[in-house]
Amino acid sequence: MGHRLIECVPNFSEGRDARKVEAIAEAMEAVSEVCVLDRHLDPDHNRCVITLVGSPEAVAEAALAGVGKAVELIDLNRHTGVHPRIGAADVVPFVPLWNSTLEECAELARRVGQEIWRRFGVPVYFYGAAALRPDRVELAAVRRGQFEGLRELVLRDEARRPDVGGPALHPTAGAVAVGARKFLIAYNVNLAGKDLEAAQRIARRIRESSGGFPGVKAMGVELASRGLVQVSMNLTDFERTPLEELYQAICREAEREGLAVAGSELVGLVPRRAYEMAPAFFERCENFRPDAILEERLAALESKKCW
Repeated sequence: MGHRLIECVPNFSEGRDARKVEAIAEAMEAVSEVCVLDRHLDPDHNRCVITLVGSPEAVAEAALAGVGKAVELIDLNRHTGVHPRIGAADVVPFVPLWNSTLEECAELARRVGQEIWRRFGVPVYFYGAAALRPDRVELAAVRRGQFEGLRELVLRDEARRPDVGGPALHPTAGAVAVGARKFLIAYNVNLAGKDLEAAQRIARRIRESSGGFPGVKAMGVELASRGLVQVSMNLTDFERTPLEELYQAICREAEREGLAVAGSELVGLVPRRAYEMAPAFFERCENFRPDAILEERLAALESKKCW
Protein backbone atom coordinates (compact mmCIF):
# COMPACT_ATOMS: atom_id res chain seq x y z
CA MET A 1 0.00 0.00 0.00
CA GLY A 2 1.32 3.41 -0.94
CA HIS A 3 -0.67 5.53 1.48
CA ARG A 4 0.36 6.39 5.02
CA LEU A 5 -1.64 4.73 7.76
CA ILE A 6 -1.45 5.07 11.53
CA GLU A 7 -3.44 3.70 14.42
CA CYS A 8 -4.70 5.51 17.48
CA VAL A 9 -5.99 3.63 20.53
CA PRO A 10 -7.48 6.18 22.94
CA ASN A 11 -8.59 4.98 26.37
CA PHE A 12 -11.54 6.82 27.93
CA SER A 13 -12.67 6.71 31.55
CA GLU A 14 -16.11 5.27 30.85
CA GLY A 15 -16.96 1.59 30.63
CA ARG A 16 -20.49 1.43 32.05
CA ASP A 17 -22.59 3.83 30.00
CA ALA A 18 -22.66 2.47 26.46
CA ARG A 19 -24.43 5.59 25.19
CA LYS A 20 -21.52 7.80 26.19
CA VAL A 21 -19.02 5.42 24.60
CA GLU A 22 -21.09 5.37 21.42
CA ALA A 23 -21.17 9.17 21.34
CA ILE A 24 -17.38 9.33 21.67
CA ALA A 25 -16.88 6.73 18.92
CA GLU A 26 -19.34 8.51 16.63
CA ALA A 27 -17.53 11.82 17.12
CA MET A 28 -14.29 10.21 15.96
CA GLU A 29 -15.79 8.24 13.09
CA ALA A 30 -17.46 11.40 11.76
CA VAL A 31 -14.02 12.56 10.60
CA SER A 32 -13.48 11.60 6.97
CA GLU A 33 -10.74 9.09 6.08
CA VAL A 34 -10.97 7.45 9.51
CA CYS A 35 -12.40 4.06 10.49
CA VAL A 36 -13.18 2.89 14.00
CA LEU A 37 -12.00 -0.73 13.99
CA ASP A 38 -12.86 -1.86 17.50
CA ARG A 39 -14.23 -0.82 20.86
CA HIS A 40 -13.94 -2.63 24.19
CA LEU A 41 -15.85 -1.72 27.37
CA ASP A 42 -15.21 -3.02 30.87
CA PRO A 43 -17.49 -2.02 33.75
CA ASP A 44 -15.06 -2.95 36.54
CA HIS A 45 -12.19 -1.04 34.97
CA ASN A 46 -14.85 1.57 34.05
CA ARG A 47 -12.89 2.18 30.90
CA CYS A 48 -13.25 1.79 27.17
CA VAL A 49 -10.60 1.29 24.52
CA ILE A 50 -11.39 2.42 20.97
CA THR A 51 -9.17 1.57 17.99
CA LEU A 52 -9.18 3.81 14.93
CA VAL A 53 -7.02 3.99 11.82
CA GLY A 54 -6.52 6.35 8.92
CA SER A 55 -4.14 8.91 7.52
CA PRO A 56 -2.06 10.75 10.15
CA GLU A 57 -3.87 14.06 9.70
CA ALA A 58 -7.31 12.48 9.79
CA VAL A 59 -6.51 10.30 12.82
CA ALA A 60 -5.17 13.35 14.67
CA GLU A 61 -8.42 15.23 14.05
CA ALA A 62 -10.50 12.19 15.05
CA ALA A 63 -8.53 11.84 18.28
CA LEU A 64 -9.23 15.49 19.05
CA ALA A 65 -12.92 14.95 18.37
CA GLY A 66 -12.96 12.02 20.79
CA VAL A 67 -11.15 13.97 23.48
CA GLY A 68 -13.58 16.86 23.08
CA LYS A 69 -16.61 14.59 23.43
CA ALA A 70 -15.08 12.90 26.49
CA VAL A 71 -14.48 16.29 28.14
CA GLU A 72 -18.14 17.08 27.50
CA LEU A 73 -19.55 13.80 28.82
CA ILE A 74 -17.24 12.48 31.56
CA ASP A 75 -16.78 13.93 35.06
CA LEU A 76 -13.89 12.27 36.87
CA ASN A 77 -15.24 13.50 40.21
CA ARG A 78 -18.00 10.93 39.74
CA HIS A 79 -15.84 8.21 38.21
CA THR A 80 -14.70 5.07 40.01
CA GLY A 81 -12.99 2.00 38.58
CA VAL A 82 -10.09 -0.35 39.24
CA HIS A 83 -7.92 0.99 36.41
CA PRO A 84 -5.57 3.92 37.14
CA ARG A 85 -6.53 7.14 35.32
CA ILE A 86 -5.77 10.84 35.26
CA GLY A 87 -8.21 11.98 32.62
CA ALA A 88 -11.64 11.63 31.05
CA ALA A 89 -9.66 10.95 27.89
CA ASP A 90 -6.93 9.18 29.81
CA VAL A 91 -4.44 7.98 27.20
CA VAL A 92 -4.13 8.85 23.51
CA PRO A 93 -1.33 6.83 21.84
CA PHE A 94 -0.38 6.97 18.15
CA VAL A 95 1.07 3.85 16.52
CA PRO A 96 2.77 3.61 13.09
CA LEU A 97 1.28 1.05 10.69
CA TRP A 98 2.10 1.53 6.97
CA ASN A 99 4.59 3.98 5.49
CA SER A 100 4.89 5.79 8.81
CA THR A 101 7.45 5.83 11.60
CA LEU A 102 7.48 6.04 15.37
CA GLU A 103 9.25 9.41 15.11
CA GLU A 104 6.45 10.76 12.88
CA CYS A 105 3.87 9.54 15.37
CA ALA A 106 5.75 11.23 18.20
CA GLU A 107 5.69 14.53 16.32
CA LEU A 108 1.98 14.07 15.62
CA ALA A 109 1.35 13.35 19.31
CA ARG A 110 3.04 16.59 20.31
CA ARG A 111 0.94 18.59 17.86
CA VAL A 112 -2.24 16.94 19.09
CA GLY A 113 -1.27 17.62 22.69
CA GLN A 114 -0.87 21.32 21.99
CA GLU A 115 -4.24 21.37 20.27
CA ILE A 116 -5.98 19.56 23.16
CA TRP A 117 -4.91 22.37 25.47
CA ARG A 118 -5.84 25.08 22.98
CA ARG A 119 -9.30 23.69 22.17
CA PHE A 120 -10.43 22.18 25.43
CA GLY A 121 -8.30 23.65 28.22
CA VAL A 122 -7.17 20.17 29.31
CA PRO A 123 -3.45 19.93 30.20
CA VAL A 124 -1.29 17.27 28.58
CA TYR A 125 1.57 14.97 29.53
CA PHE A 126 3.68 13.42 26.77
CA TYR A 127 4.86 9.82 27.20
CA GLY A 128 6.48 7.00 25.27
CA ALA A 129 8.38 8.07 22.16
CA ALA A 130 6.75 11.53 22.45
CA ALA A 131 8.05 12.14 26.00
CA LEU A 132 9.91 15.41 26.53
CA ARG A 133 11.52 14.15 29.76
CA PRO A 134 13.12 10.77 30.50
CA ASP A 135 11.07 10.35 33.68
CA ARG A 136 7.87 10.47 31.62
CA VAL A 137 8.62 7.77 29.08
CA GLU A 138 6.75 5.23 31.20
CA LEU A 139 3.01 5.83 31.38
CA ALA A 140 2.82 4.53 34.95
CA ALA A 141 5.10 7.34 36.09
CA VAL A 142 2.84 9.94 34.50
CA ARG A 143 -0.30 8.46 36.10
CA ARG A 144 1.16 8.03 39.57
CA GLY A 145 -1.28 9.44 42.11
CA GLN A 146 -4.20 9.30 39.66
CA PHE A 147 -6.62 12.19 39.16
CA GLU A 148 -7.33 12.74 42.85
CA GLY A 149 -3.68 12.86 43.90
CA LEU A 150 -2.27 14.55 40.82
CA ARG A 151 -4.63 17.53 40.97
CA GLU A 152 -3.13 18.38 44.36
CA LEU A 153 0.49 17.58 43.44
CA VAL A 154 0.61 19.85 40.39
CA LEU A 155 -0.11 22.86 42.58
CA ARG A 156 2.87 22.30 44.87
CA ASP A 157 5.37 20.13 42.99
CA GLU A 158 6.83 21.57 39.79
CA ALA A 159 8.18 18.14 38.79
CA ARG A 160 4.62 16.82 38.42
CA ARG A 161 3.23 19.68 36.36
CA PRO A 162 1.94 18.99 32.83
CA ASP A 163 4.07 19.43 29.72
CA VAL A 164 1.38 21.58 28.10
CA GLY A 165 -1.10 23.80 29.92
CA GLY A 166 -1.99 23.92 33.56
CA PRO A 167 -0.49 23.77 36.06
CA ALA A 168 -3.97 23.02 37.44
CA LEU A 169 -5.80 20.04 36.00
CA HIS A 170 -9.16 20.48 34.30
CA PRO A 171 -11.76 20.37 37.11
CA THR A 172 -13.78 17.50 35.59
CA ALA A 173 -11.62 16.09 32.76
CA GLY A 174 -8.25 16.01 34.52
CA ALA A 175 -5.31 15.67 32.13
CA VAL A 176 -4.50 13.61 29.04
CA ALA A 177 -1.42 11.45 28.45
CA VAL A 178 -0.60 11.71 24.74
CA GLY A 179 2.14 9.53 23.29
CA ALA A 180 3.59 7.41 20.54
CA ARG A 181 4.52 3.74 20.83
CA LYS A 182 4.90 0.47 19.01
CA PHE A 183 2.01 -1.97 18.80
CA LEU A 184 0.84 -3.06 22.25
CA ILE A 185 -1.27 -6.11 23.06
CA ALA A 186 -3.66 -5.70 25.99
CA TYR A 187 -4.33 -9.11 27.50
CA ASN A 188 -6.00 -10.22 30.73
CA VAL A 189 -6.17 -13.49 32.66
CA ASN A 190 -9.15 -13.90 34.99
CA LEU A 191 -8.85 -15.98 38.15
CA ALA A 192 -11.68 -17.62 40.07
CA GLY A 193 -12.14 -16.19 43.54
CA LYS A 194 -11.81 -12.83 45.26
CA ASP A 195 -8.22 -12.93 46.50
CA LEU A 196 -6.98 -9.58 45.19
CA GLU A 197 -3.66 -9.79 47.02
CA ALA A 198 -2.91 -13.11 45.30
CA ALA A 199 -3.60 -11.54 41.89
CA GLN A 200 -1.31 -8.66 42.78
CA ARG A 201 1.45 -11.06 43.83
CA ILE A 202 1.14 -12.94 40.53
CA ALA A 203 1.31 -9.66 38.61
CA ARG A 204 4.51 -8.70 40.44
CA ARG A 205 6.14 -12.02 39.68
CA ILE A 206 5.50 -11.94 35.93
CA ARG A 207 6.10 -8.29 35.04
CA GLU A 208 9.39 -7.12 33.63
CA SER A 209 9.97 -4.42 36.26
CA SER A 210 10.10 -7.12 38.96
CA GLY A 211 12.39 -9.43 36.99
CA GLY A 212 9.65 -11.32 35.16
CA PHE A 213 8.93 -11.60 31.45
CA PRO A 214 10.34 -9.06 28.99
CA GLY A 215 7.88 -6.52 27.67
CA VAL A 216 5.20 -7.34 30.26
CA LYS A 217 3.46 -4.75 32.41
CA ALA A 218 0.95 -6.21 34.84
CA MET A 219 -1.31 -5.36 37.73
CA GLY A 220 -3.78 -7.34 39.83
CA VAL A 221 -7.33 -5.98 40.04
CA GLU A 222 -10.72 -7.07 41.33
CA LEU A 223 -13.66 -7.66 38.98
CA ALA A 224 -16.45 -7.22 41.51
CA SER A 225 -19.25 -7.56 38.96
CA ARG A 226 -18.00 -11.01 37.99
CA GLY A 227 -16.79 -12.24 41.37
CA LEU A 228 -13.26 -12.67 39.98
CA VAL A 229 -9.81 -11.17 40.23
CA GLN A 230 -7.67 -10.42 37.22
CA VAL A 231 -4.07 -10.15 36.13
CA SER A 232 -4.35 -7.26 33.68
CA MET A 233 -1.42 -6.92 31.27
CA ASN A 234 0.06 -4.78 28.55
CA LEU A 235 2.47 -6.72 26.34
CA THR A 236 4.68 -3.99 24.93
CA ASP A 237 6.98 -6.09 22.75
CA PHE A 238 5.35 -9.32 21.59
CA GLU A 239 8.46 -10.33 19.63
CA ARG A 240 10.49 -10.46 22.85
CA THR A 241 7.79 -11.94 25.08
CA PRO A 242 7.40 -15.74 24.92
CA LEU A 243 3.60 -15.59 25.00
CA GLU A 244 2.79 -19.25 25.64
CA GLU A 245 5.44 -19.40 28.38
CA LEU A 246 3.82 -16.33 29.95
CA TYR A 247 0.40 -17.97 30.05
CA GLN A 248 1.75 -21.20 31.51
CA ALA A 249 3.67 -19.25 34.15
CA ILE A 250 0.48 -17.47 35.21
CA CYS A 251 -1.27 -20.85 35.46
CA ARG A 252 1.51 -22.17 37.70
CA GLU A 253 1.48 -19.06 39.87
CA ALA A 254 -2.29 -19.23 40.18
CA GLU A 255 -2.09 -22.87 41.30
CA ARG A 256 0.57 -21.89 43.80
CA GLU A 257 -1.85 -19.28 45.19
CA GLY A 258 -4.75 -21.74 45.29
CA LEU A 259 -6.60 -20.05 42.43
CA ALA A 260 -8.01 -21.50 39.22
CA VAL A 261 -7.72 -19.76 35.86
CA ALA A 262 -11.24 -18.78 34.80
CA GLY A 263 -10.36 -17.53 31.32
CA SER A 264 -8.40 -14.99 29.32
CA GLU A 265 -9.35 -12.08 27.06
CA LEU A 266 -7.97 -9.65 24.52
CA VAL A 267 -8.60 -5.93 24.69
CA GLY A 268 -8.51 -4.55 21.17
CA LEU A 269 -6.75 -6.09 18.20
CA VAL A 270 -3.62 -8.13 17.59
CA PRO A 271 -1.20 -7.93 14.63
CA ARG A 272 -1.01 -10.98 12.38
CA ARG A 273 2.67 -11.49 13.17
CA ALA A 274 1.89 -11.89 16.88
CA TYR A 275 -0.89 -14.38 16.14
CA GLU A 276 1.33 -16.43 13.85
CA MET A 277 4.01 -16.61 16.52
CA ALA A 278 1.64 -18.03 19.16
CA PRO A 279 -1.78 -19.01 17.75
CA ALA A 280 -2.77 -21.15 20.75
CA PHE A 281 -2.15 -18.22 23.08
CA PHE A 282 -4.71 -16.06 21.26
CA GLU A 283 -7.21 -18.76 20.34
CA ARG A 284 -7.49 -19.58 24.04
CA CYS A 285 -8.94 -16.11 24.67
CA GLU A 286 -12.69 -16.29 25.20
CA ASN A 287 -13.32 -13.29 22.92
CA PHE A 288 -10.87 -14.20 20.14
CA ARG A 289 -12.20 -14.38 16.60
CA PRO A 290 -10.39 -14.22 13.25
CA ASP A 291 -11.21 -10.57 12.74
CA ALA A 292 -9.47 -9.71 16.00
CA ILE A 293 -6.37 -9.82 13.80
CA LEU A 294 -5.64 -6.24 12.74
CA GLU A 295 -4.90 -7.04 9.11
CA GLU A 296 -8.15 -9.00 8.77
CA ARG A 297 -10.12 -6.04 10.09
CA LEU A 298 -8.33 -3.64 7.76
CA ALA A 299 -8.93 -5.85 4.72
CA ALA A 300 -12.64 -6.06 5.52
CA LEU A 301 -12.90 -2.28 5.76
CA GLU A 302 -10.89 -1.31 2.69
CA SER A 303 -14.07 -1.34 0.61
CA LYS A 304 -15.37 1.53 2.75
CA LYS A 305 -12.63 3.78 1.37
CA CYS A 306 -11.87 5.16 4.82
CA TRP A 307 -8.45 6.29 3.67
